[in-house]
Amino acid sequence: MLNAESRQKLKMMLPAGLLATKPWLVTQGLNPHFIDNAVKSQTLLTLTPGVYVREVLQVNWKGIVTSLQRMSFFPVHVGGLSALDQEGLAHYQSRSKRIHINLYAETALPAWLNKIDNNIHFEWHSTRRLWPASLMQKTHYLREDHWRESLPPLLYSSPEKAILEALAGVPSTISFEHAAQLMQSLSTLSPKKMDALLRASSSIKSKRLFLWLSQQYNHAWFKYLKPEEYDLGVGKREIARGGRLDKTWNITVPKEST
Repeated sequence: MLNAESRQKLKMMLPAGLLATKPWLVTQGLNPHFIDNAVKSQTLLTLTPGVYVREVLQVNWKGIVTSLQRMSFFPVHVGGLSALDQEGLAHYQSRSKRIHINLYAETALPAWLNKIDNNIHFEWHSTRRLWPASLMQKTHYLREDHWRESLPPLLYSSPEKAILEALAGVPSTISFEHAAQLMQSLSTLSPKKMDALLRASSSIKSKRLFLWLSQQYNHAWFKYLKPEEYDLGVGKREIARGGRLDKTWNITVPKEST
């Protein structure tokens, strides 16, 4: 038999649509013995060992990430292409039926994340060479997706933050052409946020490529940036193999680019 008070506490703690790990439930005050009995009675349903829901059909990728965000001891956000996709700015439709979500955090993601649903793949991107820990704590550079009423919102990078995260993946995970398409549509970025992020970012390649692309499309906000005050490092950066060297930003770009 399950204690009625503990059952009610579990219901409030784990609403339909979210998941939780056993260690997290224990930290919230539930007895490990109660949790084991809840699993045996199927009050808790097992998604993968040590990870539970109350109603398995209610879980989707947003519920998984929102759950991770509320349980995590460190900031983890949907970022890069996935965050731009949230805003309708990704310019890319995958032919695969498998959902691919880019998550950005300083610490590696828990292994159980990719054991829940074979149709969802979560890719971890380390932020150690991209953002200082202090910036990852700031909600000013995040947006909220209130994806389901009464549940916590999903946190994802603002377009200003997401584009620098995405450009860090050129050309290994994002093509130069795709990067150009992304930049072309970003006509409404906040110059104040962009300036602060360019000052904070540790990715020399990402910053130089961002400035080169910004110059190519000459968005209205570009004139408010101050490249001479950003740390752009020294030496050239090879982004497009076999490309031409742009001497202003000291990066190689495709030969056919203007």
